Amino acid sequence: MVFMIDKKVFEMLNEVSKKLPKLSDGRIDYSNSDVAPVVTVFVRYNNEILLLKRSNKVRTYKGKWNTVAGYIDEFKPLKEKILEELREEIGVDENDIASIKFGEPYEFFDEKIKKKWIVFPALVELRRKIDVNLDWEHVEFKWIKKDEIRKFDTVPNLIESLKRALKEEI
Repeated sequence: MVFMIDKKVFEMLNEVSKKLPKLSDGRIDYSNSDVAPVVTVFVRYNNEILLLKRSNKVRTYKGKWNTVAGYIDEFKPLKEKILEELREEIGVDENDIASIKFGEPYEFFDEKIKKKWIVFPALVELRRKIDVNLDWEHVEFKWIKKDEIRKFDTVPNLIESLKRALKEEI
């Protein structure tokens, strides 16, 4: 499954990267793009999912609840991108992780911001409950049961991403 996901990611990046500018460090710049591939990483420990409230410093969905997420903006295996985002956004180290599982990718168009998102959902199971260290992208966090997610003002399609990451209905 991991190889197939990486193959899909690399094929998609090949296509997208031809049309978009690069940042000074070589990553793909999606700032003015109407399409963007992202990884959406649900962190779980003992049947609780970590939700993060987005800060006012982020470009999109300010103040909405999300999970660890990031643009897929360079050619690297998805597992590496996930580990990078976990380190940056909440301070999780690879030693804290029991497993990483991938859900089925999907696309959706957000009419409000006129952007097509290509979402690669993943589920990370932790070995222990971590001390969450938020970066600038988030201002608050909560551990919730999966069925509580509907009580939160989330980014678009977060429930769909969670269903795909868990491979079950919510």
